[in-house]
Amino acid sequence: MTTVFVAGSITIKKLDPLIIARLKKIVDRHFSVVVGDANGVDSSVQHALLEMGCDSTTVFSSSPKPRNNLGAWPVSVVKTGHPRGTRAFYTAKDIQMAEQADYGLMVWDAKSTGTLNNVIELLQRKKNSVVFINKSKVFMVIKSPDDLDKLITCMAPADYTKADEKIKLSEKLQQLKHQQMNMFA
Repeated sequence: MTTVFVAGSITIKKLDPLIIARLKKIVDRHFSVVVGDANGVDSSVQHALLEMGCDSTTVFSSSPKPRNNLGAWPVSVVKTGHPRGTRAFYTAKDIQMAEQADYGLMVWDAKSTGTLNNVIELLQRKKNSVVFINKSKVFMVIKSPDDLDKLITCMAPADYTKADEKIKLSEKLQQLKHQQMNMFA
């Protein structure tokens, strides 16, 4: 069965109708959904899936008691040795969702380093994602490092600098490009 990793920025509290329509297609195709337990897009996606009657959802959490599980779905608790509340603590569950998923659907505010990192995690595993850029209401398909290059042009320079500091964006992009070149060598 196809599994879709759905995630996005915690700053986005309301899903655009275009995302609701995309989620409806996922549910209608009986795809499995893996989603995190955070506020923002995660909880909004959970709410939409609950309203659509999606029963093939799994909530991923880095702690035994998820912050949000609106549909009382099965929970996959990801154990991590990182201190609670740190980026690494929450990233552990995202990495597991990227491992389990076949594709990604991301809702991005053009700032969130966590969402951007999810796209990178999928790309590192040779998995595609569709990123909805919330403020421009545009979908971008990310299949290659070049696509990721185009995506990050949506970021303000200060947001790019912050992403580079937090998740080593430039370094990860170079690694992806190197990985791609080695495939054709």
